[in-house]
Amino acid sequence: MGGLCSPMLSQAQNYPSKNIRFIVSDSAGGLADTVGRILANALSEELGQRVVVENHAGAGSNIGAALAAKSAPDGYTWYEAPQTMTVNAFLYKNLPYDFLRDFSPVTRLGGAPALIVVHPSLPVYSLPELVSLAKRQPSAISFASAGTGTPTFLSPELFKRTAGIHLLHVPYRGGGEAITAVLTGETPLYFAPLSVAMPQVRSGRLRALAITSAQRLPLAPQWPTVAESGYPGFESGFWWGLMLPVNTSKDILRFVHATTQTTLKRAEVSQRLKDMAFTTVGDSPEEFATFIRSETQKWGKIIRELGLNAN
Repeated sequence: MGGLCSPMLSQAQNYPSKNIRFIVSDSAGGLADTVGRILANALSEELGQRVVVENHAGAGSNIGAALAAKSAPDGYTWYEAPQTMTVNAFLYKNLPYDFLRDFSPVTRLGGAPALIVVHPSLPVYSLPELVSLAKRQPSAISFASAGTGTPTFLSPELFKRTAGIHLLHVPYRGGGEAITAVLTGETPLYFAPLSVAMPQVRSGRLRALAITSAQRLPLAPQWPTVAESGYPGFESGFWWGLMLPVNTSKDILRFVHATTQTTLKRAEVSQRLKDMAFTTVGDSPEEFATFIRSETQKWGKIIRELGLNAN
């Protein structure tokens, strides 16, 4: 722990003195879970206490968020908050928590683009071919998501509007279940986290159509962007941040922020995340709070325009 202990912890000199639970609103095998476990293992070494990942998937991340929001503000519950949290207030009525009120932002961990993949049984080999098939056979193609409101739901919804097509939404409890459904052919289309889909594409179990980043990635230059495929300006992806229950002491908040920044900069951690096309951020709590407000405004506008709801 070294120099992180003092003077930051004037009110919590013995923190942490026990295991920390790290809540992830995704099922095992998804990108959020993978990132969370990489960070939790490295954080355990930094802190000298175990950081234990708990998966609480379902309801568009609301199950995990509600659990984290209701936890004691003692620094022993950390929440890997997904982009989903900035949209759920517009999609769901009567949420058991308020994202802006019930959490203290720590830092934006980073993000990654999506890879649009299909099961080989679907006879399309490019994004224009997918659009053409969807126009010839309206409602014949379904897409998997990790739940309503998640980026794996919002990205295809945006693309539907952009391309003027209809796709059927099939929600699952988390990213792990969604990718499994696509691999079995149960649901043929998925806007998947790149790191989750890439091994399956290379093995031939899935077929890649396009990537949702603004430019091609050095990690995967063979796949065109959505913009290159005929839809200029389209860009989407995933991001996650670290949050604590509101009213956690400022001393603990500063300590968690400093520890997380140190962890994100560790060579083995940054390399593993880079290999997954995950771009780290590690900004300040104030910068993260500003980013959350801007994302909430942006997605609120989009959701109203699309007329989306989860009720």
